Amino acid sequence: MKIKCLIIDDEPLAINVIKNYLEQIEDLELVNSFSNSIEGLNFLKSNKVDVIFLDINMPVLDGINFIKSLENPPLLIITSAYDEFAIETYELDVLDYLVKPIEFPRLMKALNKVYKRLDVANKTPQENSKEHPFIFVKIDKKKMKKIFLDEILVIESLKDYLKINTTTSKYIIHSTLSDFTNLLPERDFIRIHRSYTIAIDKIDAVEGNSIEIEGLRYVIGRSYIDDVKQRILNSAI
Repeated sequence: MKIKCLIIDDEPLAINVIKNYLEQIEDLELVNSFSNSIEGLNFLKSNKVDVIFLDINMPVLDGINFIKSLENPPLLIITSAYDEFAIETYELDVLDYLVKPIEFPRLMKALNKVYKRLDVANKTPQENSKEHPFIFVKIDKKKMKKIFLDEILVIESLKDYLKINTTTSKYIIHSTLSDFTNLLPERDFIRIHRSYTIAIDKIDAVEGNSIEIEGLRYVIGRSYIDDVKQRILNSAI
């Protein structure tokens, strides 16, 4: 099922930019767009959407008061030329705040929040318990590979590339260790060195300033030692 999107913005150019971005993503559907919030309110009385891309500075009814007028608002992503309203809108449970001009990667970051929020909302507790989390990584120009998170052992930095060591194979991808680590659940993975992120449940032994995983030792960096000790060493029985 496609995610239904609505754009409300009094700038035609801004509408076109977001519209063009959304058209490039298969699982999104732009159901309508309006140049003022009153038309948007009238549309929402008889139509349901999943996410609204909303400008703040609009005539008659601005974005802030538009949000306050909604009883059961969908997910809200602000698209504004000014960042001064960010704090006020976050207090209204806005999902993200995009400052114009909006670049496609920044929009995708906001949409990843949408996917995550809708995915959690649509799952029952039973479905969540059966979940087998995974991530797709690009291993060459044409191929995306699914890697299950519980199979990852160690992610090693190779300058502009990473080597992902899993229980079944090894993969080389183009990414930084910081960016990739940020995609992983913090409770399951920890960065122990500027060159290594490891899966906590795959640790076989800890000795001095090193960690052993499947017979290989990985040094804990000085700037990471306190965090590692707090999360791993202090939990030892």
